[in-house]
Parts: sequence; structure tokens; C-alpha cells
Amino acid sequence: MQFVDKARIVVKAGNGGDGHASFHREKYVQQGGPNGGDGGRGGDVVFFADPHMSTLLDFKYQRFFRAENGEPGKPELSTGKNGKPLVISVPVGTIVRDVESGAILADMSEAEKKRVILNGGRGGKGNAKFATPTRQAPRFAQPGIKTNEYEVELELKSIADVGLVGLPSVGKSTILSVLTAAKPKIAAYHFTTLSPNLGVASRHNRSFVLADIPGLIEGAAEGAGLGHDFLRHIERTRMLVHVVDIAGSEMRDPIEDYEKINDELRKFSPLLGEIPQLVAANKTDLPESEENLARFKEAYPDVEVFPVSAATTQGFEALLDRVVQVLDTLPPVLRYEETDLVEAPSYAPGFHISRGDDGVFEVTGGDVEKLLDTTNPDDEISMRRFQQMLVKNGIISALREMGAKDGDSIRLGEWEFDFVD
Repeated sequence: MQFVDKARIVVKAGNGGDGHASFHREKYVQQGGPNGGDGGRGGDVVFFADPHMSTLLDFKYQRFFRAENGEPGKPELSTGKNGKPLVISVPVGTIVRDVESGAILADMSEAEKKRVILNGGRGGKGNAKFATPTRQAPRFAQPGIKTNEYEVELELKSIADVGLVGLPSVGKSTILSVLTAAKPKIAAYHFTTLSPNLGVASRHNRSFVLADIPGLIEGAAEGAGLGHDFLRHIERTRMLVHVVDIAGSEMRDPIEDYEKINDELRKFSPLLGEIPQLVAANKTDLPESEENLARFKEAYPDVEVFPVSAATTQGFEALLDRVVQVLDTLPPVLRYEETDLVEAPSYAPGFHISRGDDGVFEVTGGDVEKLLDTTNPDDEISMRRFQQMLVKNGIISALREMGAKDGDSIRLGEWEFDFVD
């Protein structure tokens, strides 16, 4: 299966259903009261950490995710149905980030965790809610709240206690298969591993997650090889086991290899250079390993080195003992602080007046949009309220200050009328 650990998608909560405007009709009842019901609430957008997923491949083929809208209200004070929430499943370890602000909306670091990142729009009120002693037959209802679309970035960061790092073909995958039940693909050529492989290792009734981090070569921090794609998976690890080919296979120098990888870690992020490390000097069953091991220890006297052989499964007891000891001194796996997405209001407050070349005064802005959406032009009472709101919001005064006189044309959205002072 193709491994994808980064994707961008567009998400949207459901719109609220519009309120309904209707009146009670019954035999022998000539003028029944308003009985329009409220609209239903729109569906939420929910992320779910699915322990059975391991890649973001699904999001490569689907980009838009929209929750169900709330149903409109109905007569007889019947409220519309709420929209169903949209549940988006992602692999454990996925970060959900708002593209525009860069804020982390969700850290899906625990299996089966659920996180609501967008709430559905509120349903509009039916005309029954607008009845008052002085306005007993309102013919208008409130529209539901319309929600906005947001682009979010999904980034998978594998969750592991211990990360195996090193150049290609030094034996990381083989070591993972020796220490855990994982069965990674193993072959004698570079980049056999094209995705992080995870397994659970156990020692003295203690278990921890071990990850084989692939794709690191010189220049990885700048994107060479597969490094840029997979260095991010190291950020979650609590400690590293740096695997070096101590036998110097393929004309390698283990000291140079060790320096190259550490240099790439520091270039990608200074924090990666601070993660505790142990060195697994692999391939001790091959010639020249003893001489290179002595040189390595002399070059790095303060580094803890454990001679091992993945081919013969020798030397891993001491390494595992030390891993468990170090883990006991370290904080838990990194968790990111989540931020609630502050959704922009459907109607930005305020208004703006401009005068075109044709002499028409045009009024725009959130106050105008909200007023137009809540006015029924076919209802006298609703239109009377519309005029009152123009005065209350200061639009009439602002028009007068702009020089509007009796008979001048005023345009609000698609509506146009004469100014009367």
C-alpha cells in the first residue's frame, strides 16, 4: 500500500436549517396564530483516530468533506432534523492544522480519540418565536446560520517510544524484526523501507513501541532521498537508537555515517539533536568490525555503544536493558497543544456606503446582509421592521451625511429603493 503522510483537505460543518413561516389552519378557525418551527442544527465535523489506519492515502483522492445541513423548520411548530455529524477517520498520530492560521486543531495521538473541530450552524427560528403582543402575525422567519469552509493540513507523525535511525542498509529493519513481531520488507538495496514500520518490543515485562525511520541520507534535511518526508516522524520519539554498520560494508566509515545522520537531525530541527541516543553497532559478525568498533569508541568516548548482530541476533539483551532504563527517566511521548478554531461570524459587523458614477448610493457589509436575509419583502410587518432597523443601525443617518436627498436611489444587495427623508 502506498504510504502518504501529508495531505490537505477542505472541511465544512453543516449549515443550520432555515426557520419556517406558517400559520395554523383549521376548520372554523379563521385566523390561526403563527406555528412555523425552528430549523435543525447543522452537523459537526469530527476527527477520529482509527487504530486500523496507517496512511493518509484516502485523502489523496478525496479533498472536500462537508457535514450534513440541518433541515428547515416545518408547520405545526415542528423542528427540522439536525444534520448528521461528519466523522473523518485518520491514523493515530495525525496532526490537524488550520492552513490559514497554522494553529493545531487536533492531535489525534490516542487510539479512538474523537475531536470536534467545527460545530454545525445553529438553526433559524420559526415565525412562532417572533410573535409578540403587538406583533401577533409575523410572516418572516430567521434563516439558519451558514458555516464557512476551512482548509486543513493533515500530517502524520508516527508515535513511538524509540526510533531506529541510520543510513540505508545498516540493518534497521532487520533489528526491528528481531526485537518485535513486526515483519518489515528486508532486502540488500537502499530504500527498501518506504514508510515508518512500528513494532512492540518487550523486556522484563515492560513493553515499548519501536519505529524504523527510513529514508535518511546526507542532505535529508534539505529534502534529499526520502528524508524530508520522514524526519518529522522522529519528533514524537522519546529516544533514538542510532544504528551504524560497524563493519564498514559498502566501503563505508561508521564514524562518518554517525556524524552525517546527527548533522541531518540537527539541521531539520535543533530539538531532534537533543533527543537521547544509544548506538547499536550492527554487523559485528563481519570482518573488520572489531577494528572499527575500537575506532568508534575512541572517537566518541562519551557515547553508549552496544555491539550487536542482527544476522545472528546477538547482543540485544544489554541494549534492551539500557533502553528500558533510559525510558524510565524520560517524559511521555510528545503531545501537541490543541487550539479551538474560532469561526468567523456569518455576518461581519458594520456597513459601508459608496456612491457610484450613476449616482446610486450602495450600502454593503454584514449589517446589511443580515438585515436582507431576515426580511420578507412580501410582508408589511417585516418591511416595517426593515425600515426600523435601517434607522437603528445608523444607516439612514450615514446616508444623510453622505448627501442623500429625497428621491435618490439606494441599493442594498439586490434591493433598490428611493430615499425618503
